[in-house]
This record gives sequence, structure tokens and C-alpha cells, in this order.
Amino acid sequence: MSVLRIVQVVCMVVSASVVMPDNYEDGIDVNYADAYYNEISEGEQSEADTHTVTPAVPCTAPEFSKWDKLFTMLENSQMKENMLLQYSDDIVKLGLQSVRAEMLEIAAQSRASCAAAVENSLRRAEAHIEEKLLQALEQLRGVSAQQQARHDAVLEQILEATKEQEAQLDKVGKNCIHDQVKSFQTRHLEKEDRGQAFAAELRNLNEKLDFYTRATAGQVLPAGCDMALFFPMRSPKTHAEVTPQRSMKTRAFTVCLWIKPTQMLNKTVLFSYGTATNPLELQLLLSGRSALFTVGGEAHLVEAPGAATEGSWAHLCGTWSSEQGLASLWVGGQRAASSPGVAEGHEIPAGGVTILGQEYNGEGLAKRLGFQETFNADEAFTGKLSGVNAWDRVLDEDEISEQARPDGRTCGSRGNLVAWGVSQIVEGGGVKLIN
Repeated sequence: MSVLRIVQVVCMVVSASVVMPDNYEDGIDVNYADAYYNEISEGEQSEADTHTVTPAVPCTAPEFSKWDKLFTMLENSQMKENMLLQYSDDIVKLGLQSVRAEMLEIAAQSRASCAAAVENSLRRAEAHIEEKLLQALEQLRGVSAQQQARHDAVLEQILEATKEQEAQLDKVGKNCIHDQVKSFQTRHLEKEDRGQAFAAELRNLNEKLDFYTRATAGQVLPAGCDMALFFPMRSPKTHAEVTPQRSMKTRAFTVCLWIKPTQMLNKTVLFSYGTATNPLELQLLLSGRSALFTVGGEAHLVEAPGAATEGSWAHLCGTWSSEQGLASLWVGGQRAASSPGVAEGHEIPAGGVTILGQEYNGEGLAKRLGFQETFNADEAFTGKLSGVNAWDRVLDEDEISEQARPDGRTCGSRGNLVAWGVSQIVEGGGVKLIN
């Protein structure tokens, strides 16, 4: 409706602008008469003459030509045209505003209707999809039930076939086992006969090897040792006295030696150093198969079990430090036992006697100079003894391992207190130095 109004107004304005100049041109009556002057009556003229003598001046009006009138009409027509245009603009603006409002209203209505339509279509699509999904689930359930039934049937068939196979295998296995048992028993009897013969031959070889070992045991020495002291029996006189290379006064001590005992009783003395005040200053001895090392008396000792075996060579070392009070026993080059607090702060005095294979008691030590020497036969060592060395320091682990090497080229490195092969040794009571 508003658009039609706007079109009608525009048409009226255009027709008015075209028609109005023609109307003006037709309605103008061009008058070409003479100019107008003020006309005064005779009475008025006489009165004027009486009062003033000034002659009357006619009142003149401007004369307009035809073009002036045309221009005037054009100006008037332009003013009217401008007024009509302004009015038409106002009408157009109002029409456009009303059209805009109507369009916005139409758009709002269409938006609401479209949203409702979209929502309705989505709901219908959702319902349709849900219905299709339910139908598909029902179909899947039916198919899965059928497949499950088929699988169960197949499994039953497999189980039946497996049971039949197991029964057949059981029969075959029993037959095979029976045959194998028979053959095994036969072979076992044959092997048993051969094994008995082989065991008899092995016993004969062991007996021969043991015979040769016993026959040559008296002549074998540790590697690198070319001599040994042989103590043939327990006696109150069997011993060997060693003269040290220097004073035995020390606050640290290490003694190492090789032994091959033939008897090991409750107490078997290997190395002993004693003074007039304390006959048991230093001792390395055996108690059964255990090795003991004492410093400053039997109350301070360290013990290593399983250190020696009758008829076999063994290497023993005893170390002690007064500063730390730590005493250790080494068997075969390995630390076997340690004990702290052994004669800590003690000092070994000089002026004592060093004995191998025995120990001095108080009475025997007192009788040493010019009197009959007495020892305890129960404490005497029997067997072979070699590689006796002593130091006034504690040897480290590598040095002790080197002393105990069974394949060494020498019989251990020589000590600075007692040096095997250098220090003087006096045998007594049947002890012999053998090669």
C-alpha cells in the first residue's frame, strides 16, 4: 500500500512540474499600455494651488517588460516546484519508514515461523532416527541370538570331538607307556650292570690315587717353598726356636706361615712369643679345626673356624694394630675373622723368646738359661711347618694374598722381624729341617 502511494505522489509531482509553466504562460495578459500617473481632481488642484506654488509631479511606476514578467513567473514556478519536491521528499521518507517498519514486522514473523518449523522438523527427524535405531537394535538382537545358538552348537560339537580324541590319545598313551616301561626296565637293568662295573673301576682308581697321594704327601711342599720344619711327634721337648732379625718391640704385628698338621687337638701351638713377665704375648695356634690369634694374653683373641684340615696344607696370617685395637685372622689369603678392642694401646715388649710348635710356660721360661727346659706335650704341634715370616706392621689385603698364593715362585715375601730362610732356627726334640 505505501509503495503505491509513493509512486502516485512522484507521478503527481512530475505532472505538476510539467503542466504549471504552460498554465502560467497561457494566463498572463501582457499589457503594453502607457505608464500610469496620479490623476488629481480640479478641486484638489485648486486647494493645492492656494497653499503652495510647487507644480505637481506625477507618481511614476516601474515598467516591466515581457521578459521580466516571464522571469518572475519562472521564479514563482521554481519556488512552488521546490516546495512540492520538499513535500514529496517528506512523503517519501514517511513512506519508507512505514515500509521499513512493515518489513521488520514481516521478518520477525517469518523468523518466528521458521524457528518453529526447524524445531518441528528436528523433532520429527529425531523421532524417526530413534525409531530406526530401535528397529536396528531389535534386528541385531535377533541376529546375535541366532549366532550365539550357532556358536553353542559348534562348541558342543568341538567338545564331543575333543572327548573322543582324548579317549583315543589315552588309549594310545597307555599302550606307549606300557611299552616304554618295559623297554626302560630292560635298559635300566643293563645300565645298572654297566654302572656297577664302572663304579668298581672308579673305586679302584680312587684307591690307587689315595695311595699315591699318601705316598707322595711327605715330599710335597707349598709352591715356592724349598724347605720345611718337620715335627714328628708330640713331646715335651719338640720345638724350634727362632732368632728374630731385630727387636720385637712393636705396636703393630703380622705373622704368616704354612702348616700341614697331622693331629689337631684342643690346643696346638704354631707360633709363640713370650717374655719373662708374660709368656703369652703373641700366639698363633689351632683349636681343633679353628685358628686362634692372641695378643697380650689368651683373654684377647680372634677366632676363625674351619681354618685347617689334617693332612692338607693351609696358609694362616694374624694381624694386629695397637692404635686401632683390631685383630684379624686370614685363611688362604682371605680375611676369615676380625675382632675390635684386642689389646688396644698395648705395646709388645722386647727381650722375649720366639718358639715354633710349642709355647713356654712361666717355669720353663725361667729355666731357659742353663736349666732343663720343659714344655707341655699336649700343646705340641705335629706335622710340617714352612714359610714363617713376621713384620712390625699390618700387611694389607694384597700383600697377604700374595703370601698365600699356592702357585707362587717364592715361599712368601720375607718379614723384617722373622724372615724364612734367613733368620736362624734351632731345632730341638727331634724336629728336622727337610727339603
